Amino acid sequence: MGFLSLFSKSPPALLALPSGSFTVDCEGVVLVGTVPSSFPANLVKDIARQVLAIFKDGKENAQLPLSEIIISYPSLKITARELRGGAIIFLSPQARYSPANQI
Repeated sequence: MGFLSLFSKSPPALLALPSGSFTVDCEGVVLVGTVPSSFPANLVKDIARQVLAIFKDGKENAQLPLSEIIISYPSLKITARELRGGAIIFLSPQARYSPANQI
């Protein structure tokens, strides 16, 4: 019976893409945000950690202090602005492709 239960598992729940912003300090602690509470907090922390690492890397290793970064995925756009060691991060879902969106 164990073999058959392998196929009866329900699929993982899909998350809605977040829309909102949040501010983090230089240690990655979220200070304030408008991201829905249904979006997992660990993903928000991971995004903040990666953004702060990019700003730090640019400043220390490349001698290129960045003031803003934009990361575009097919379905999500992340815009981050540096704030004296911390950052404000904006998350916005991208529009799905459709022939009507074509110019």
